[in-house]
Amino acid sequence: MLGRKQEIDLKLNQLFDGIIVAIAFWVSHKLRYDNVGGIWPDEVQIPAFKDFLWLVFIIVPFTPLILELNGYYKNPLQKSAFQSIKQYLRALIFIGVLIGGCVVFFQWAAQSRGVLILLVFVGGGMLLGKEFIVKRFIRAKVQSGKWHEDVLLVGDIDAMRTYKSKIEGLADTGVRIVEEVDLNQWTKGGITKLLHRYSVQRVFLAAKDVSFEKVQAAVTECEVEGVEVWMPADFIRTTVARPSLDAFEGNLMMVFRSAPEASWAILLKHITDRFFAFLILIITLPLWVFAVIGIKVSSPNGAIFFIQPRGGKNGRPFKMFKFRTMVTDADEMKKELADKNEMSGPVFKMDNDPRIFPFGALLRKWSIDELPQLINVILGQMSLVGPRPLPIDEVEEIQETAHRRRLSMKPGITCIWQISGRNEINDFDDWVKLDLQYIDNWSLFLDFKILLKTIPAVLLNRGAK
Repeated sequence: MLGRKQEIDLKLNQLFDGIIVAIAFWVSHKLRYDNVGGIWPDEVQIPAFKDFLWLVFIIVPFTPLILELNGYYKNPLQKSAFQSIKQYLRALIFIGVLIGGCVVFFQWAAQSRGVLILLVFVGGGMLLGKEFIVKRFIRAKVQSGKWHEDVLLVGDIDAMRTYKSKIEGLADTGVRIVEEVDLNQWTKGGITKLLHRYSVQRVFLAAKDVSFEKVQAAVTECEVEGVEVWMPADFIRTTVARPSLDAFEGNLMMVFRSAPEASWAILLKHITDRFFAFLILIITLPLWVFAVIGIKVSSPNGAIFFIQPRGGKNGRPFKMFKFRTMVTDADEMKKELADKNEMSGPVFKMDNDPRIFPFGALLRKWSIDELPQLINVILGQMSLVGPRPLPIDEVEEIQETAHRRRLSMKPGITCIWQISGRNEINDFDDWVKLDLQYIDNWSLFLDFKILLKTIPAVLLNRGAK
């Protein structure tokens, strides 16, 4: 159903799925430990179940959470089995990365890959099987008329017609409209009589072209009867922003967000950003040494690091680190080269930039110059994935107000623009479109895909100059 009941159902569903995963883990271990079916060599023995407890404590609680982040529990009655399988496979990728990180970073041993392989199929079969059975059960109950909720639809004719079609298109919810009330023809006490007649516990209010006084009076009638009133938030038209409710100092607020809201997914993004940034920094230390020595030899008069104020989230300045790849007077030369800018808009871009010294060109070719930005990620100023940060002077030159929405997320080391052949994009509008595409469709899985595509882009040095 809807609202608080839906939230309660979600938590119960996640708790039940956690129990299922725990059972599936035990079954998988039992199948491998007893070598059921003789799949594995008899001489290869695995430890007892107690030696797998660290995996249990990671997989059992995190599986329902990661499934939720991948939309597994969203609109369960409307989605197909294929969508569920795809969401489950996405969750497996994140769990695999999590386990791999624990093995590498904490040196925790994964005692048997066979158990984990079995768990993928046993756990997946049990989770997807449970979802299929529950969906069949709910649909059968709703279709039989045993599970339904009678509601009133109140508002103006046009708005009610639109909203009624939405409700009827979601027949699996069990919501049934028993009466429609036109507030433009409404008389005081009319809603109260219908509440008594049908004993409803919820009223949907779809009133775009009704005076506020009539809406207030209708809500008051429901309030006196202790009946909930649900009102869609589409009476304010927005192009991108998504409305939601929140509270500020005890006052109910309607919030319009055009960027991902603070959530468990965003929190997990920040945590994994710092964790993997630190891990990558340790792994790439030889490249840091290579860059430091090369810069001091090829351009001894300048600093090793290029530190420049950049526009962070919402335009807040921060100092971004890179290995220096240009001559020491590069900023002064930029003014002289302004007429050779190949990028429209506030961004400066030029092929064969004469300010880059030879070793700096090598660092840029293999994106080694970007490595110091891992420090910015560890400090929480940047993410691994996000819109590329612009210099402060270029941020101030942005003319289109819509372009500033790219600043609504924390900037990143890589992004869609980086993996889309950035040197072939010479229009700042196209660059911004890619950033807004990322913001509007953001998910942890999208970040993961961009990171995977960044690896071949770097190794094949596509677009880096």
